Amino acid sequence: MLCAAALAGGAVAPACSRNQSDKSPAVATPSLSLSKDRVPIGSAVTLTYKFQVAPDASFDRNYYVFVHVLDPEGEQMWTDDHLPPTPTGQWKAGQTIEYKRTIFVPNYPYIGPADVRLGMYDPATNRRLALNAQEVSRREYLVTRFQVQPQSENVFLIYKDGWHQPESDAKNPSVEWQWTKKTATINFRNPRKDATLYLEFDARTDLFNPPQQVTLSLGGQSIAQFAADAKNPTLKTFPMTAAQMGNGDMVDLTIAVDRTFSPGNNDPRELGIRVFHAYVEPK
Repeated sequence: MLCAAALAGGAVAPACSRNQSDKSPAVATPSLSLSKDRVPIGSAVTLTYKFQVAPDASFDRNYYVFVHVLDPEGEQMWTDDHLPPTPTGQWKAGQTIEYKRTIFVPNYPYIGPADVRLGMYDPATNRRLALNAQEVSRREYLVTRFQVQPQSENVFLIYKDGWHQPESDAKNPSVEWQWTKKTATINFRNPRKDATLYLEFDARTDLFNPPQQVTLSLGGQSIAQFAADAKNPTLKTFPMTAAQMGNGDMVDLTIAVDRTFSPGNNDPRELGIRVFHAYVEPK
C-alpha cells in the first residue's frame, strides 16, 4: 500500500484509512493524458485530466485530486496534487470535467518507465473516493504510464548576464528561483526550427502601479511584451520562430523590465522579476 506525502509543491495525500467501505459506488471514471509520452527531466509537460462523473454521483464537499508518479519499484518520484479548477462540490451527475495543468518535471535521479496513480480525497477526514479505474492500492488508481528521459534531451539553457544567485524555499528546497536584474540574458543552442518558450515567474505586484512591463527579445529584436502582474508563480508561453532566432549557432534571449526595486534591509540588489522555470521546446 502506498501512502506518501507530496514531494513538490502539492497538497499532502492522506494516510490510507482502514475504516472506509470498499463497497461505495464509483463517483467518476478518471483518465489522464500527457502532451508527450517521453518526458525529459526538467522539461515542461501538459497534463490533461478528465473525469466522467457517474450518473448517480453527488459530492458533499470539495475533494483534492492526488497524483503520484512512481518508478517500477513503487518509489514516489513526484506529485501533482491539486484542487480541480471546478471544485468537486460543483460537479453534476453525468457531467464530463476536463482541464489541463502544465508542470515542470522535477530533477529526480531516475531514467525509465514511470506509472501515474491518481485518486480523490478529503484532507479533513482522510476519506478517499471510489473511482472506476484500475485500483493498485487502497483507492489509488493507475491511469497512465510514460517514459522519463535524461535532462540532456532538453535544449540546454545558459543563464548569462543579469541574474542573481539561485535561491530556494527553506520549507521546500525543490522550489528554486532566480531574480533578474533590469536586463537578464539566457543563451541556448539554436534549434533551427520554431519553438515555444515556457516562462514561470512572479513579481512584487505590491510595489508597482501599474505593474512592471517585461520585454522579451531575441538577438535584440522584441518578440513579446507583457505586464508582470502575477503575485504568485504563473506560467506564460511565447512562440519563437526560426527566423526570429536567426542563423547563428547560439541564441540570446533577453528578459528586460522597465523598473526594478531593492529589497532594503542591507540587501542592495536590483531586482526585476522572479523566474522559477524557463524552458525552450522545439516544435
